[in-house]
Amino acid sequence: MSLHGAYDDDNLFAKILRGDIPCVRVFEDEAVLSFMDIFPQSRGHTLVVPKNVRARNFLELPADRIAPLMERVQRLAIAVERALKPDGVVITQFNGAPAGQTIFHLHFHIIPRYEGAGLAGHGHGAKADMAELQQIAAQISQAI
Repeated sequence: MSLHGAYDDDNLFAKILRGDIPCVRVFEDEAVLSFMDIFPQSRGHTLVVPKNVRARNFLELPADRIAPLMERVQRLAIAVERALKPDGVVITQFNGAPAGQTIFHLHFHIIPRYEGAGLAGHGHGAKADMAELQQIAAQISQAI
């Protein structure tokens, strides 16, 4: 999909936000829903998705929604670091398919990095163990 286009109300994250599809929830408030990536690039890969917005990417996000979203991204990245003690943290966001975006609802990735550990590719096919994701989500939630 290109950088520009119509928002699809049936995209995966819209379905998660509506409660049509379950997720392993980390945090939720009026601005965002954060949950574990079920195809994690590393242990603790967390997603942050804005609520009540039909933005396919960051370029479409209304300006008055940027600060609340980024405050939550930072809060969750700090919680990931506190809970999991990684050696580094990648915070990333893709805009359009050529940039690597695969789900067309704005979202941020918080990806812990561990010294000496490889990183699985974005959108790879190795699904995580759900019980482990729930345990990691609980650790992160407690660190918020």
